Amino acid sequence: MSMPPTPTPLADSPLWNADLAPTTPTTRTWSTYHIAALWIGMSVVITTYTLASGLMAQGMTWWQAMLTILLGNVIVLIPMILNAHAGTKYGVSFPVLCRASFGVRGANVPALLRAAVACGWFGIQTWIGALALDTLVSALWSGWSRIDAHTAVAFAAFWLVQVAIILKGTDGIKRLEAWSAPLLLAGGALLLLWAVRAGGGLGAVLAQSTALTKSHARFWTIFPAALTANVGYWATLSLNIPDFTRYARNQRSQMLGQALGLPTTMTAFAFIGVAVTSATIGVFGEPIWDPIVLVTRLGGTGVVVFATLIVLAAQLTTNMAANVVSPSNDFSNLHPRRISYVTGGLITAVIGVLMMPWRLYADAAAYIFTWLLGYSSLMGALGGILIVDYWIIRRQQLLVDDLFRPDGAYRYWHGVNPRAVVALVAGVLPVVPGFLRAATTPGGIVANPGLLDTLYAYAWFVTFALSALLYGILMRGQRIARPSPAPRIAQG
Repeated sequence: MSMPPTPTPLADSPLWNADLAPTTPTTRTWSTYHIAALWIGMSVVITTYTLASGLMAQGMTWWQAMLTILLGNVIVLIPMILNAHAGTKYGVSFPVLCRASFGVRGANVPALLRAAVACGWFGIQTWIGALALDTLVSALWSGWSRIDAHTAVAFAAFWLVQVAIILKGTDGIKRLEAWSAPLLLAGGALLLLWAVRAGGGLGAVLAQSTALTKSHARFWTIFPAALTANVGYWATLSLNIPDFTRYARNQRSQMLGQALGLPTTMTAFAFIGVAVTSATIGVFGEPIWDPIVLVTRLGGTGVVVFATLIVLAAQLTTNMAANVVSPSNDFSNLHPRRISYVTGGLITAVIGVLMMPWRLYADAAAYIFTWLLGYSSLMGALGGILIVDYWIIRRQQLLVDDLFRPDGAYRYWHGVNPRAVVALVAGVLPVVPGFLRAATTPGGIVANPGLLDTLYAYAWFVTFALSALLYGILMRGQRIARPSPAPRIAQG
């Protein structure tokens, strides 16, 4: 249990603002349902629906793809829950927690690395949402496609809707997730019901899924990179999950909510994608992976309108929670006195467009084996350092006030902990050659992989283990300040 809030003069600190300050007991209102709804909202999205397609295109069967997705999400759930603990116990956000291991200034390194990935994801999800909006409006109004740059107009419209939600702050996101979760689950269930009925039963539908496998590569050849890519899918959230669990009522709420919401929803929705796409082979004579194209083929104004609500809700809930909250706090951490949560969110929205998401998402194989796999190496290294620092070195004990003091216990060397930076760089270096080869190889899969390519295939696991080990060794013998007799929640 956290101690009652104690007034302090930290509101005058250059490291403090109202958005980064620890949450108070009165603001910790997220129950198990809210945490589970958060994960349902983030998991039910078009990229999850089509996630299995990239794996099956490389040679996996439907059940191998499902097993890989499930295993990847169970694995990433472990660091997710471990990092979430500090958010719930102390009410601190991700960049503030990073100050304990990287230093009050050095925390900007992991914060900006996380923010850069979030900006890329924000752009990708906005682009997908815009394509969905463009297709659905075209189905409702034939004149839409004759408008010059209609896709760009849809992109701008969807982007502006998200900016409006950003301006509402985190409370708007909580309400959005809680409202949309039942709608998203209902939409997925209806899609699966249609697939089973139209495809002649679930057995017949799954039997047709063999037509979706476009390659005959051996399972164990592609499994390592595929598993790592699925871990990498949520490797970002495994770091900044304190941004949400700082609002959780207790540890049980955050742990149970995540366990119920993440692996189950990801696997179930990916399965729906496989089943529905398999059913389209028998119904339309060809596989239709894109759910937007599917609903337009089904026809009917009511169907299209309902699908519009489902798709837009899916993209909004994912983008607002997964790709706005963290970079908003991360950018705010750069200059807390000048950059608020809302300002950070607007910066994210602008950078997300500048990163040209239409290129990032253009190639499904490159998307999985270069984008997801590549950034997972950075996220793994950061996760290893944070978990070792909080759970082993500090034994879950933080001096919360000092997280906001430039000259406090986490000052290290001019505000930076060189040991954390060295562990981060050294942990990532072994997978860089493999990344460069994958990035310059069509499809991202090297024909004759060597040792360095194999290391890259396990990028998240390699960097996590190396950085965790190096950081633990480098911090041995260092004097660790611990709270006495109990930690306090700092308030301005």
